Amino acid sequence: MAASNDLAHWRGQIFTRLLQAVLLLGVATAIPSALLAAREAIWSIVALDLLAIGWIGAIWHWRAMPYHWRVWQFLIVAYLVGVGLLLKIGPVSQIYMMLMPVLAALLLGMRPALSTLALTSLTIFLLGLHPDVALHVQGVPDSPVLRALIVALNFLFIAAVLTLSCAFLLRHLERSSQALSQLNADLRLTATALARLNDMVMIAEVADATADATPATRIIFVNDAFERSSGYARAEVMGRSLLFQQGPATDAGELARIAAAMARAQPARAELLNYDKAGKAYWVEAELVPFTDADGRQTHWVAVEREIDERKKSEADIHRLAFYDVLTGLPNRRLLMDRIGHLLAAAPRDQSISALMFIDLDHFKHINDARGHATGDALLRLAGERLAQLMRKADTVARIGGDEFVVLLAHLANDLDSAARAAAQVAEKIRAAIARDFEIGAQSYHCSASIGVTLLPKMEQQAHDLLREADIAMYRAKAEGRNGIAFFEAAMQAGVERRLTLERALARALDDGALCMHVQPQLDRHGRVTGAELLMRWPQADGSHIAPGVFIPIAEESGLIVRLGHWALREACRAARVLAQAGQPVALSVNVSPAQFRQPDFASRVQAALAEHGTPAGALILELTEGLLIDQRDASLARMRALAELGIRFSIDDFGTGYSSLAYLTSMPLYELKIDKRFIDDTPHDARGTAIVQAILAMARHLGLRVVAEGVETQEQADFLIAHDCDGLQGYLYARPMPLPDFLTWLAGRQA
Repeated sequence: MAASNDLAHWRGQIFTRLLQAVLLLGVATAIPSALLAAREAIWSIVALDLLAIGWIGAIWHWRAMPYHWRVWQFLIVAYLVGVGLLLKIGPVSQIYMMLMPVLAALLLGMRPALSTLALTSLTIFLLGLHPDVALHVQGVPDSPVLRALIVALNFLFIAAVLTLSCAFLLRHLERSSQALSQLNADLRLTATALARLNDMVMIAEVADATADATPATRIIFVNDAFERSSGYARAEVMGRSLLFQQGPATDAGELARIAAAMARAQPARAELLNYDKAGKAYWVEAELVPFTDADGRQTHWVAVEREIDERKKSEADIHRLAFYDVLTGLPNRRLLMDRIGHLLAAAPRDQSISALMFIDLDHFKHINDARGHATGDALLRLAGERLAQLMRKADTVARIGGDEFVVLLAHLANDLDSAARAAAQVAEKIRAAIARDFEIGAQSYHCSASIGVTLLPKMEQQAHDLLREADIAMYRAKAEGRNGIAFFEAAMQAGVERRLTLERALARALDDGALCMHVQPQLDRHGRVTGAELLMRWPQADGSHIAPGVFIPIAEESGLIVRLGHWALREACRAARVLAQAGQPVALSVNVSPAQFRQPDFASRVQAALAEHGTPAGALILELTEGLLIDQRDASLARMRALAELGIRFSIDDFGTGYSSLAYLTSMPLYELKIDKRFIDDTPHDARGTAIVQAILAMARHLGLRVVAEGVETQEQADFLIAHDCDGLQGYLYARPMPLPDFLTWLAGRQA
């Protein structure tokens, strides 16, 4: 339809221009012709010329009339003029008759052209029979019909050739116009789509290229999205290279790869950092595609780009979360292990020694608990900054959790001694840096660091092996008093492995019921049994025992102490029942660890154990350490009072070795104090130790508290304690810890 409309418009334009030309030329030629005809008194020619000019003028004037009506009027004029001229002038005027079918083909189409061709040919034949039209054909018999037929047929042939040529030309033109219109519509649609596409589109023509060089490109088109994203107007980028937006931070390797692909006329895809007109960088995903002509010659490049800033930001966020600590921004364990792995892989080539340091902040928990996590987090950030400032670019500072940092010192030296000295120097700098006060919220906080160091590489060791070694060395630094540096030694590893073996064996012993409780009696000044303490024992298959001083610390560090304490509590209740049933009711003391006492269900567990064995609460004395009374004092006091209401009594074990404040003695429901063995060992020969024992006895007497002395091994010690009114004596002088059946036998023997 669009093509038909275009052709009709084109025909209308031709007809308008034709009328103008005919009218001007007709006036220019008809007037002289009319004057000449008038001078010769050929008035029919004068009338014909004037009628034709007037008629054409009327057609020109009636522009509002339908197109086909005006064209047919024009063709009628041409026909009448031709007929008139044939009648008046003769056969030479046949040329005018040819005008009608040719113009019909141009202005109306094939069918009107064929109709007018038939009309004009018939007219010439009929006029050829008219006596006034002298048709002469050389060599033809004098037959009007034959002459008219020959002339008409020749006219028909020539006119048909011209008419059909025009008609076929217009028909093909119409078809081509239809195809061209469709192509134009497609091009307009494509151009509109490209212009409105959210992706940036650039089209560049290839200016010149050589076999070994990147083809020069000149931009000839950019869409609206490109203008929005880049800030450039179309006019500003026309003729520039496709890669004109690159800048200092654009990956040179990617640009070289794209240039190589373009030189080979191959498509290329890349992620590039572009710069807009204002100089702001933004990420794009670009795809460049070459186009060739029918001869295979490269003519254009099309570049399609889309902004990927958000995706890049998300990728960076994911990478940061995966490989960096959120609080400090330092590398995390995953990235640290990766870098240690790379260092180990390169070690055979580098032949250099590196170091790994495990850093733990001493007593950080006290600051975190006392001042809150916000202060603790701020201190960790500041500590991380101090560590990072001390390191080289080749080194790595990582935070792997809590208050633990790890430093990887790469390529310190080519021999162990030099590398160890260099690592020790860096470790000392770290220790000194952490030891400086931290200013947080107008407050100063002091913190120290324990540092464990191990050197690498080592034969057949992986990253986790080295980290474990540094961790072991760090714990050695803590055990030696904190705020120090320790290098890993093979003996440390053996100790850790033995400790781990004991921990697993202790867990199995608990599960299998392999532990037992021994009883050590307590006597008064008159030798009467006033109580007894239950002590854990871990017998072995060979008849030996693992000392409590060995396995109790392991239980505390591994968390087994809570299970162990609950088991001991149940055993104490069972032993109290056995003693009561044997007619030997003796108050039993049992140790309670801080971790066990702080369990929310501790009071209910005590009640459950008493109920399970039918043991009265007064039969138990729970021994607590002074350290328990420091942390969570209010909660501890509430729990003690609740149990005291049941009849449970409390004793402070190892009194005098821990908490320095004595205010808790008046606020807590205590029953007795136990003097630590180390003070008894020095009595009565050491003046200071003796003074401490005397002070404890005097203070307890004023507070109404019972006192038991542990570790009494000589009669001299016993005499001194009895002379100073000590309530209970416990030690090897009277009896060693023994199984419950032996204790019953021992009691029976004393009564005999």
